[in-house]
Amino acid sequence: MSAEAADRLVLLGSKGGPALRPGGPWPSSSLLELGGRNIVVDCGLGVTRGLVDAGISLKALDLIFITHLHSDHVLELGPLIHTAWTAGLATPVIVFGPPGTGRYWQQFCQAMAFDIEIRIVDEGRPDIRDLIKVEEFAEGAVLNERGLTVTTLRVDHPPVIDCFALRFEHGGRSVVFSADTAFFPPLAGFARGADILVHEAMLAEGVERLVARTGNGARLREHLFASHSLAEEAGRIASDADVRRLVLNHLIPADDPAIGEADWTDAVRKTWSGDLTIARDGLVVQLSGGEAASGEETV
Repeated sequence: MSAEAADRLVLLGSKGGPALRPGGPWPSSSLLELGGRNIVVDCGLGVTRGLVDAGISLKALDLIFITHLHSDHVLELGPLIHTAWTAGLATPVIVFGPPGTGRYWQQFCQAMAFDIEIRIVDEGRPDIRDLIKVEEFAEGAVLNERGLTVTTLRVDHPPVIDCFALRFEHGGRSVVFSADTAFFPPLAGFARGADILVHEAMLAEGVERLVARTGNGARLREHLFASHSLAEEAGRIASDADVRRLVLNHLIPADDPAIGEADWTDAVRKTWSGDLTIARDGLVVQLSGGEAASGEETV
């Protein structure tokens, strides 16, 4: 099978926010296999197990991108790399992220220094600190390598300033991740003509129930409506961008028993009539144009 034929998006963790509930979905992480590269986008809790369940050898880690430093996007970055290292990772990995990503990695290694150093001596492993290169980015071109280009756009996610949408392109295919953002019209231009737009989404009625059961409900509500997009707003961006498929992800709330896929669909259909996917953990979206397997969708 050619690298191009294997191109796919795997939604490893589909919920917005860091909290876990029994039987519920995991926080934000995705796998993009594009042009023969294994690209991890965000590393919320559960990313390591999600990659293994998606059939990825952790030794094959290649590129990691972090959209911003909220914990539901970066908490498991260090543990993912460390676990890959204990599984036999011996080739370089590049981590791209906003300012502060390098500090996170350095301090993770400091916290794990005893384990790292004893495994180097006792198990003959290469020094993990020499395998990982962190590249901190701003808005604009980030990578142009082996036919893969990556560009970023700063989006609106207050109070976080350094939060970036990502656009991946290879061989005429393109996938855009909105990152966490309030409704942000410039994102439509950034995503113009993409095969897939992965956009965060929120349902207002679900937010009201969510904040009602939290101890900081008023502050949480204020943050959510100032910093995130309603499903119909995600649909507006997709329509304005003329993308081929919209994937609603980073769902808020993702674990409300009163909300099902039909509710998300009804909300987004107010503004988007094209191909639509509602994320769930482990869902595969193929970019091959071939037949999708069970539980998969094809672009």
